[in-house]
Amino acid sequence: MTLARTLVRRWRALRPEPLPAAVMATAREHLLDAIGVGLASSGSAVGAPYLAYAETVATGGKASVFGCTAGASAADAAMINGGLIHSLEYDDTHTGSIVHGSAVLAAAALAAGEAAGATGAAVLGAYARGWEVLVRLGLAAPGGFQARGFQITSVGGALVAALIGAELFGLDEDQSLAAVGIALSQSSGVFEFLTNGSSVKSLHPGWAAHGGLIAAQLARAGLTGPLTAIEGKFGLFATFAGDPNGAGRLSVLLDDFGTLWHLPDAAFKFYPCCHYIHPFVEAAGILADRGVTPETVRRLTCRVPQGAAAIVCEPWELKQAPATPHAARWSLPIVIAARLFEGVVGLGTFEAPISPAVRELAARMAWEPLRDADFPRLFEAELCCELADGSTETVRVNDVYGNRSRPAAKADVRRKFRANAARVLDEAAVAALETAVAELDRAASLAAISDALRPEIRKQRTA
Repeated sequence: MTLARTLVRRWRALRPEPLPAAVMATAREHLLDAIGVGLASSGSAVGAPYLAYAETVATGGKASVFGCTAGASAADAAMINGGLIHSLEYDDTHTGSIVHGSAVLAAAALAAGEAAGATGAAVLGAYARGWEVLVRLGLAAPGGFQARGFQITSVGGALVAALIGAELFGLDEDQSLAAVGIALSQSSGVFEFLTNGSSVKSLHPGWAAHGGLIAAQLARAGLTGPLTAIEGKFGLFATFAGDPNGAGRLSVLLDDFGTLWHLPDAAFKFYPCCHYIHPFVEAAGILADRGVTPETVRRLTCRVPQGAAAIVCEPWELKQAPATPHAARWSLPIVIAARLFEGVVGLGTFEAPISPAVRELAARMAWEPLRDADFPRLFEAELCCELADGSTETVRVNDVYGNRSRPAAKADVRRKFRANAARVLDEAAVAALETAVAELDRAASLAAISDALRPEIRKQRTA
């Protein structure tokens, strides 16, 4: 039996089983967070291209599009919403596997669930199981996909979105297997965006969600795919990770699928920039609390885990002078400088031109490898600040807030959601949406979520 069929069978066997209560609660929190981030993005400049594109495809479909009054097809809504969720670099991450789960999985599950009229429990179940598979794909080849220039979120996400679509659209085992194989041919997402900080990175999870749902629909229509999408000579691991042993490791990791849950370990993000930078923002805040100001800094050295450096440090000269505010989301020196100058790192940090003062402070920074770092299991950071009076202040953060070793308080997650959603929804809609997600596992459909996102639907139903 191929590994893909084994995966499909195990997935289907879990469908009748209710999620453990703790996993269900965590799934609701992550889903709420993803919706809030997507809504905030729909009201931002970086999300504007998705809204402009939505005008051409959101013409009355069943699936909601963040920031739009009209719905779209499931696949189009999933692409736009996935892109929006990822646009601000504010979406959740499982650090050990380096996957941005919700940008793909929430987008796919919500769109497919609305289109199919699925129950809330079915949508949450598919969403949570999708996290479990995507995390295991990343853990089976740690860093391997990224080393070859591919984002595991996107290339693996397409296959997982196909599983979600297969469940919610009602495919049988053979059709589900075909959907996974078809999705392999739609896997994409390369890191070349780093050369200029272009916004196409946000499309990676959106396209994966789109490709997975299209794969499920094509499989239902009779299209076939390879049976060895995971372990084949040109399968997921061999092609995108260059790792012929990855499939074997995945096979072992699937042994506890359904009994060991990784979703509760997924991290919430509280700054809208690359997650690798977050512990450094915390460290800069500690320096500020000790009285360090931009004027007192002679030189600041960032000690960075080697696995993170390629994204946020290299080439350092370009990171010190990013071309756009959006590109600064991956610039370690600019974000640290912004924290020291402005006191916060928030959505506004990346919406206005980078000030000359921030750029000048960034020019006084350097980086070096952080020895014995436990990346990516932990997101560690160390700052060594040489002050004008000759003294030195050193700060180390052993893991980022929101990760499994420092779990986020629910109040902080809810506060983040409300602030994000309030960018485009009124107070009543924000409250209704929060309640709808909190009660989703008992809901007969996603109607309450649709009503909150698109109030005109409720008006039409009650007219």
